[in-house]
Amino acid sequence: MSNALTIAVQDRVARITLSRPEVRNAFNDEVIQQLKAAFETVGARDDVRAVVLAAMGPAFCAGADLNWMRRMADYTREENLADAGQLAAMLQAIYECPKPTIAAVQGDVFAGGMGLVAACDMAVSVDTATYCLSEVKLGLIPATISPYVIRAMGARAAHRYFLTAERFTAQEAHRIGFVHDLVSADSLDAKVNELAQALVSASPAAVRACKRLVQDVADRAIDAALIAETVEGIAAIRASDEGREGVTSFLQKRKPSWLAG
Repeated sequence: MSNALTIAVQDRVARITLSRPEVRNAFNDEVIQQLKAAFETVGARDDVRAVVLAAMGPAFCAGADLNWMRRMADYTREENLADAGQLAAMLQAIYECPKPTIAAVQGDVFAGGMGLVAACDMAVSVDTATYCLSEVKLGLIPATISPYVIRAMGARAAHRYFLTAERFTAQEAHRIGFVHDLVSADSLDAKVNELAQALVSASPAAVRACKRLVQDVADRAIDAALIAETVEGIAAIRASDEGREGVTSFLQKRKPSWLAG
C-alpha cells in the first residue's frame, strides 16, 4: 500500500496529513501502523516542537476502512485481540507523543476517527463538521477509543453519544468540550497556526512536562501522594536549565534562549 499520509516539518511544526480522501481517510491495519510510526518519528525529532494532525478531502476520518471491516468479520478472537491492540498502540502513541499535538478537523469525524481527535492535546474544528460515535448501530462498542474520548467529552456526554450513536454538530462538539475552537473553513489554518506558534514559543521542556502533568493529575484524588508529586514537579522544573533561563530572562526583560535563532 502507498503511504496513507504525508509528513512535513516547517518552522518547528510537524504536519501529519491523512491523504486517502477517496475513502474518507478511513484507516486499516496498515494506516494504523503508519500513523503510529509517524507520531513516534516526529515526537523524537529535536527540530519539532508541535505536531498537527490534519486530513485531506471532505472528511477528517470515517473510522474503519470497509475492506478492513470485511476482513475483521472473519477474525478469530485472538486475531481481533491483536488487531485491537494495534489500534490501541497507535492511539497511545498520539496521546503520549512528547510534543504537543493539535487536531485540525476540516470535515466529518466518525467512529474510530473520534479517537484520533480525542488523543490529541487540542482540537480545532470547522463549524460545518459532523461528529458521530456510530458503533452501537453495528452491534459494536467504541471500546478502544473510549479512554481518550471520555476524557475529551466527559462521562456525561459519553453516556448519551456512545449509547444513541446520533450524529451531532461541531457546535455541540464545542459545547461539550470535545473540540476547543470552531472556525470557518477558510480560517482553520490560521487558527491552528496560532496555537502552534504559542506552543513553539514556550519552553520545550516545560511544555513536555505540562503535557505529562495533565495526564498524571486528571481524574486523580487530591491526596497526599498527588500533592507530593506536584510539589516535586515544580521543584524539579524550577531547578532545570530551562526553568532557570525562563525566569531569569523574564526578570531581565529579554527573550529566553529557546526563542533565539
